[in-house]
Amino acid sequence: MDFAPTEEQTAARGLAARIFGDLSTHERLAAAGTGTDAGLWKELCATGLTAAVEEIGLLGLVLLLEEQGRTTAQVPFAASCVYGLLAVAGHGTDAQRRLLLPPLRDGTTVATGAFPARGGIRADGERRLSGSMPYVPWLRDAELVLVADSDRDLWIVRTADPGVTTQPVETTAPWSAARLVLDRVSGERLGGAGAYEAVLAASRIAFAGLQAGVCAGSLARAVAHTNTREQFGRPLSTKQAVLLHAADAHMDTEAIRVTAYEAAWRYDAGLPYGPQALTAAWWASEAGKRVVHTGQHLHGGTGADLDHPVHRHFLWGRQLDAYLGCGSEVLQELGESLVKEGSE
Repeated sequence: MDFAPTEEQTAARGLAARIFGDLSTHERLAAAGTGTDAGLWKELCATGLTAAVEEIGLLGLVLLLEEQGRTTAQVPFAASCVYGLLAVAGHGTDAQRRLLLPPLRDGTTVATGAFPARGGIRADGERRLSGSMPYVPWLRDAELVLVADSDRDLWIVRTADPGVTTQPVETTAPWSAARLVLDRVSGERLGGAGAYEAVLAASRIAFAGLQAGVCAGSLARAVAHTNTREQFGRPLSTKQAVLLHAADAHMDTEAIRVTAYEAAWRYDAGLPYGPQALTAAWWASEAGKRVVHTGQHLHGGTGADLDHPVHRHFLWGRQLDAYLGCGSEVLQELGESLVKEGSE
């Protein structure tokens, strides 16, 4: 395994770090409320970073999402790339690629996904979709939704189509989420056997990369705070308990990062990646929750301020825990997949 980024991946990551660092400020995040920072999304797409994902692969996307997570930038980058750009590029027909990829590349079309399949949406004999998903991230911004039905078939649905209803909902993190309701909607089939599993794995890996950045940003804020905040004439960072908490959080963050890297590398290399994607999701869910709690805890009373930047990392970490399926659910799925693999 070689996780060393290519020259193209390194350049893209550097550009993403600059854009997110310069534009995803506390003031802009506060002004965006629970919605998307449209100006930041436009800038991100104008630099070609969304289009570059096709070239730098899933590992490259994970690197970019780490930079987004560090600043909790409110843009639908992960969702539009894994449920739109990579899904269509990897599983679409030639006609679907010609029609859908150009606007997904330049960001004029935003995609998201109603994942994972939980039986809420069904396709009838006429290939019409009905049912609902309680919340879909970034749905308020999306023109395209990749829907997984109860049979784990994939369908492209346009939010402007007849029978599609979106109802805004507020989630733990400000992700412009909405409830999706379909009433005999005519969807467009995407991919064949194995497409659902591939897209689900890619999304789990991508959101694990996002969680790695969220945790790194939370820990960086905690380190800065404890290095400058003094108690009894000494920085808080000199206290053993603080050091131990920070060290544990650092190890958890590195575990999230390396498992996401491995899974993404295997995905790009065409190697089996199912257990690795679940492992990355488990670490991101379980350890990510611990890290953002620690980051807030190390801020002491300041961490209780809902307007403090570290609280945003806490909210994102908790939301990603829920979106990835929570640790126990993912662990059960991982165990079942290993048992099945061993019996074959």
